[in-house]
Amino acid sequence: MDNLSQVLWREREMLEALAYRLEVERLVLASGRTRWLVNATRDIEDLIEDLRATEVLRAATADEAAAALGLTPNPSLAALAEAAPDPWSAILRDHREALIGLARDIAEASEDAKGLLTAGYRSARETLLAIGGTTSSSYTHAGTVVADAPRHHLVDRSL
Repeated sequence: MDNLSQVLWREREMLEALAYRLEVERLVLASGRTRWLVNATRDIEDLIEDLRATEVLRAATADEAAAALGLTPNPSLAALAEAAPDPWSAILRDHREALIGLARDIAEASEDAKGLLTAGYRSARETLLAIGGTTSSSYTHAGTVVADAPRHHLVDRSL
């Protein structure tokens, strides 16, 4: 149980770092200083890669704890907390609640960043259209591009 708790602490720390990095990415997007967007995204991707390795370790450690408690492999954290003796039961419940809260924070930060990216894409597209470029508006079900009709712009050169 001690090993499981240590792995859960590590996972919580990594999820906290992920929430922070997503917030940094959101702030970069909101500021319009896209120069740093590649760095922010790379930081997130590196952390996610490390997090995946930690998740594998957590799954193996949880299976060991489940075997010690007489549970089947791949138990939920709630099932482990319910089967564990005190004080481990309370510790595992605390980990579970913290992980749920972090997952909620990460989902919200991801949605905010997605909204900002979508708005940035629309703004760039409108700018390209305004200067006379054409961009594809969508794709068909077969995957072919449906292009907007070219637009003609009148420029008042007397100004």
